[in-house]
Amino acid sequence: MEKKPFVTLEQIQEIVKTYPTPFHIYDEKGIRENARKLKQAFAWNKGFREYFAVKATPNPYLMEILKEEGIGSDCSSYSELLLSDAVGLKGHDIMFSSNVTPDEDFVKAAELGAIINFDDLSLIDHYAKLAPFQDTMCCRYNPGGEFTLQNEIMDTPKDAKYGMTKEQLFEAFAKLKAYGVKNFGIHAFLASNTVALGYYPKLAGILFELAVEISRKLDVHISFINLSGGVGVAYRPDQEPNDILAIGEAVHRVYDEILVPAGMDDVAIYTELGRFMLAPYGHLIAKVLHQKHIWKDYAGLDACAANLMRPAMYGAYHHITVLGKEDAPCDHKYDVTGGLCENNDKFAIDRMLPLIENGDYVAIHDTGAHGFSMGYNYNAKLRSAELLLQEDGSVKQIRRAETPQDYFATLDYPGLKDKK
Repeated sequence: MEKKPFVTLEQIQEIVKTYPTPFHIYDEKGIRENARKLKQAFAWNKGFREYFAVKATPNPYLMEILKEEGIGSDCSSYSELLLSDAVGLKGHDIMFSSNVTPDEDFVKAAELGAIINFDDLSLIDHYAKLAPFQDTMCCRYNPGGEFTLQNEIMDTPKDAKYGMTKEQLFEAFAKLKAYGVKNFGIHAFLASNTVALGYYPKLAGILFELAVEISRKLDVHISFINLSGGVGVAYRPDQEPNDILAIGEAVHRVYDEILVPAGMDDVAIYTELGRFMLAPYGHLIAKVLHQKHIWKDYAGLDACAANLMRPAMYGAYHHITVLGKEDAPCDHKYDVTGGLCENNDKFAIDRMLPLIENGDYVAIHDTGAHGFSMGYNYNAKLRSAELLLQEDGSVKQIRRAETPQDYFATLDYPGLKDKK
């Protein structure tokens, strides 16, 4: 698959007259089209709802776009709850899935009427001391072992800190029933960033069978199954992107095989996608500042791992386009780096690219999720701006770049008060 940027060199040259690099830019048109395609994929399920994983890209302007497309929010912290409240999401528009949860987070989630997803059995009696139980509550399941797909190990739930064992889940639902809960949800996340048609259907099968067993043994109403996230994107050009329509139909078949015969055809399907919703619709735009030629050839950008941590943290692949040179031969090998005092501050290692010149602009692909949100301030580097390429082609700043004053704001030190 050829990976093409959604902006041209000419657009960037115009944008930087107002907003200097580096910055993250998001494609509104692509975001809306993708949201509608997801809803189409699960339109067969009357109660389907997507809860966008706010941690992926916690920007209220993007959350507002998704809200306009009928999408709620999946929150894991107090501040994410505040963001959801700010854009007008309330009640069952919000799913609260957290772990090692502070009391004030539970209280705020209850105040907003969010659906609370308990990560551990012990939290249920603890929550009872903090806030009243709602009619609808959820619990997170961890089956343990290894999660395999066609004999390939996709992930190892036994090593994950999240969720409850099957025995604990039964006990949790019995407790919740005793506390007066009427409607129950089951949630699980068993593999990350899968580019495989079979992930959601297999997960759905596991959770559907569990739902039938719980419903019969405990005489409780399972109102929804939350498949969480895990549907990934094609970061590499040689990968095929997920076909969400085919995935939705495959889940439909499993639903009809397991839940419908059990008389549970009113169970809603929920998802909590972050990466799938936004990653392909964001670029980190940076400028080549310097080159260095020693044992290797280096192209140094004005962006660094503080703007995009994934390559430094995981060795994750992000495709890079040298804007204006899309058709030039990729016949030069570079390490593409930032300016941090860390040798892992590299966006690419031994990457074949066109001949790079100082002043070139590059688009680093698929940064729309877990890009800006994972930023940090090491070396006193400042976080970049976030821009929105609107459907009409205009550009709107949706987060300004940090200044030294922002960085110093939490320091009560007289000599820094007027530093710029």
